Amino acid sequence: MARIAVIGAGMGAMATAARLAVAGHRVTVYERSGTFGGAVGWYERDGFAFDTGPGLLHLPAVYRDLFVKTGKRSLEDCVDMAQANPAVRHVLPRHGIDVTLPGASHGGVAAALDGAFGQGSGERWNGVLGRARDVWDATRRPLLEEPLREGARQALGTDPYPAVRRSGLLRRRPPTLAEVAGRELGGPLGEVLTGLVRTYGVDPASAPGSATVLAYMEQTFGSWYVRGGMRALATAVYERCLERKVEFVFGAEVREVLVRDGRAAGLLLADGSVPAADSVVCGIDPRLLPAASPSRSPEAVPARGEDVPGRTTLLLALRGARPAGTVHRTLVHSAGAPVTVMRPDDPATRPDGDHEAVTVSAVHGPGTAEPEELLNLAEKAVQGLRERLLWQEVRTPADVEAATGAPGGAVPPPALAGAGGRLLYPGNATAVPGLFRAGGWAHPGGGLAHAGMTGALVSGLIVEGAGFRGSQ
Repeated sequence: MARIAVIGAGMGAMATAARLAVAGHRVTVYERSGTFGGAVGWYERDGFAFDTGPGLLHLPAVYRDLFVKTGKRSLEDCVDMAQANPAVRHVLPRHGIDVTLPGASHGGVAAALDGAFGQGSGERWNGVLGRARDVWDATRRPLLEEPLREGARQALGTDPYPAVRRSGLLRRRPPTLAEVAGRELGGPLGEVLTGLVRTYGVDPASAPGSATVLAYMEQTFGSWYVRGGMRALATAVYERCLERKVEFVFGAEVREVLVRDGRAAGLLLADGSVPAADSVVCGIDPRLLPAASPSRSPEAVPARGEDVPGRTTLLLALRGARPAGTVHRTLVHSAGAPVTVMRPDDPATRPDGDHEAVTVSAVHGPGTAEPEELLNLAEKAVQGLRERLLWQEVRTPADVEAATGAPGGAVPPPALAGAGGRLLYPGNATAVPGLFRAGGWAHPGGGLAHAGMTGALVSGLIVEGAGFRGSQ
């Protein structure tokens, strides 16, 4: 039985802890704040409740596998989870277009797009997503299911998206996502794709065509909501850790990863205590650790770290019932970042049936999106919004930083192939034996599913050694 110290109690860190504990190790999680979940937060006031982080889960198979591998009760036995259907509503005010796309139906999506954007639009959309499926097939294992090794890193630097080439055009580089959207979809339909990708914190003007895989994953595997919010999912993972005898120490700020004889050997905490460990898992942004720590070495810090965007969120308490047929998620497109409006049909989010809790958010670069601007765009999705508004809470990137410690309130996107590898993250193993990385700042990147996948990768490397190849 090895002693494992895990830094942070985010989703990736807890997923790692649960898997290591079920493998027979003694695992202790050290978390600087007073609670678990990292960015997966929950805010309550006057009977209203809101997700303060991600509001939907993509690729639920990651957490299904976690629960299968760590206990007898399945994910569905632990949380009440349902697929959002319709999947998403797109509002494009500049073009007067309002279209709702069904879930889990490529034909239904094509028909809806034809009706909103003109005949042939659905065929063009499905053509792009068909090429995005090629990206998924080419990168699923090396980008999501396997530890990142140097050979794979070099290969993943090449964009696998098979962009349609126009005769007479000679390019010395693959097209960006914005160029794919403009050339293969065109006009407002292209804005649907670029806007969706922006919600992940990815800039279409610089992202490779492989970013189309984000739209492919959503349409193919669906968007899932957990009743009680994503915080209920975090609670379920935390309780699974406790079932497996993982110990949590809250209010424990890590000052340094200690190294003895060239190997990670424990932690130095802010209170001066020095818990020993046979292996250490860094489940937080490595920039949060002091420069002297070995996990702060240059290769430990994401090259993309400084330009990772933050998120501004409005939590809106509304009078009046949620109208029947309301779509759970609406994207209101604008010249800048699109605004995401979440309207879950969940009694846990409201005091009674005569009120509604709505979350409005936008992912953006440096600076803070003005709440008034977000509210103006949200009005395009919620009829009579201002007249119904009882109160609102604003959470800026600075608030996120204060709550989670993430520098600038950064929200790391999933890793993407292409762009010379600059959209990849550091591997899960480090140059220091016994020191590993998990969570959204490690391969394969941010988002609930990708961060959760680090649990399988890190536990595999610790249990099976450097030869671990990932899921088969």
